[in-house]
Amino acid sequence: MKILVINGPNLNFLGIREKSVYGTQDYQYLLDMIDRKAKESGQEITVFQSNHEGAIIDRIQEAYFDGTEGIVINPGAYTHYSYAIRDALASITVPKVEIHISDITKREEFRKTSVTREACDHQIYGQGLDGYLMAIDFILQFPR
Repeated sequence: MKILVINGPNLNFLGIREKSVYGTQDYQYLLDMIDRKAKESGQEITVFQSNHEGAIIDRIQEAYFDGTEGIVINPGAYTHYSYAIRDALASITVPKVEIHISDITKREEFRKTSVTREACDHQIYGQGLDGYLMAIDFILQFPR
């Protein structure tokens, strides 16, 4: 199965920004963790990260054509206001999981709203980096 993991703005700063919220593991640790999951499960998992909304939309649209069979997305701050990313996700009919490292329900008020959630099949939050593995497992078990 071909799975795409998309990370939005500031995810590349894991281990640098707000360690009390996002932990001390850096972005390379996350990439290595996902790579191990791909090897263990025998799946093709590609990771894409951008701080730019348009690049994220372009990558979602590219997934329509490249054989992607599932998407895990952490839209970062775009979660709360990017109707454009929401619309791009809604255009793709593969299983999609929105992931957040922190518990967005226990943070600032604006973080409690997700405009992208409704375009996804599932949402995982507050599980740290393990949430990515949970999201991949959800896609692998999603009925075809």
